[in-house]
Amino acid sequence: MSTFLDRARVTAIAGKGGDGMVAFRREKYVPDGGPAGGDGGRGGDVIFKVDEGLRTLMDFRYNRHFKANNGENGMSKSKYGADAKDLIVKVPPGTIVKEAETGRLIVDLVDHGQEAIVAKGGRGGRGNIKFATHKNPAPSIAENGEPGEELDLQLELKVLADIGLVGYPSVGKSTLLSVISNAEPKIADYQFTTLVPNLGVVHLAPDQEFVVADMPGLIEGASSGIGLGIHFLRHIERTKGLLHIVDMAGVHGREPFEDFISIMNELKVYNEKLLLRPMIVVANKMDIPDAKENLSNFKKQLEQYYQELEMKTPEIYPISAWQHAGVQELMRATYQLLQTADFIPLEEEENEHVDYVIEEDDSFEIVAVDEGLWEIRGEKIEKLYAMTNTAHDESLQRFARQMRSMGIDAALREAGAVDGDIVLLSDFQFEFVD
Repeated sequence: MSTFLDRARVTAIAGKGGDGMVAFRREKYVPDGGPAGGDGGRGGDVIFKVDEGLRTLMDFRYNRHFKANNGENGMSKSKYGADAKDLIVKVPPGTIVKEAETGRLIVDLVDHGQEAIVAKGGRGGRGNIKFATHKNPAPSIAENGEPGEELDLQLELKVLADIGLVGYPSVGKSTLLSVISNAEPKIADYQFTTLVPNLGVVHLAPDQEFVVADMPGLIEGASSGIGLGIHFLRHIERTKGLLHIVDMAGVHGREPFEDFISIMNELKVYNEKLLLRPMIVVANKMDIPDAKENLSNFKKQLEQYYQELEMKTPEIYPISAWQHAGVQELMRATYQLLQTADFIPLEEEENEHVDYVIEEDDSFEIVAVDEGLWEIRGEKIEKLYAMTNTAHDESLQRFARQMRSMGIDAALREAGAVDGDIVLLSDFQFEFVD
């Protein structure tokens, strides 16, 4: 059973800030005891961090909710609440994080140790020591902590490899990968042996190595969902070059050049820029009769194909992966190709490190629920209410001033609200006074 997962949908919930406190010192000659309520601590962030030891998103299959801790509440005697610890969630290199609802890119996590805050913790509410003024030296005002951000996220993994192995099933991709690297893919003489991308590291010399990925399931129609290819074509996007492996002996009764054209068409349909990737054509299974004659015909057809495209014909390397014949020459040529290859990103924005900042929406909406019953909806006003300590009249009065400054009183009046009407806001209910 496959244990590779390259897409996942998760929810990240940052911690709420701790509530500020209303408290007073009990000292002689200090008016009303003096304010002594401390601020709440900051809520924890949810942070995604790249761990190069991870290869799939399998950890997110059953664990889909990530919630950071809340900040500690403020205390008396002017003691501040402690900040909550951030929640670190490890992801494999090559993970793209998007906002699930809009598809907007939040961050592209590539390098080991790279971190990104995907949900920011709320700030701690202020205690009443922060609201003292000359006019009001002993205020009974404190804020509740700010709610943490909550986001539904779409995670996509695009494996990080220098070279992608492409070609029809059973042309020898897995065999070649096992010969040139430390990878141990399952190998059998039937189509779709490989069900997941396999990665291997090729070591030519102490300072010469590169990563190769076997891309499974490409057949004609893969880009439109036939076979397995549609699920794995995205992994080719990050490769710097391609080794296009062709079964030159036609073991399964297929014609080598037709196989080549079918795969090229699938790459073109998926993204035409893939045709610009540096490529080496690998003529495999040259140890089998008929392969030499097929190779001679294939070379002529290949040259004609690229002449029509007005592109340079790629190099052809005859090998027998099973017998290891020609493999070292192919690997040296592949390394040289990587030294001169210019990586052409398919989508510019996904190959940059982008941090997506969520802007607070100041707008609000007045909804007539029933006769004499109104509801206020809006991100900012709902957050201000959540941060209002309704146990203290002064805090409620401050909230009333905030609503007035946002123009909510005027908007209710304009919508038709009159004295005595009931207004709803989240779980709060109050009477409108004109």
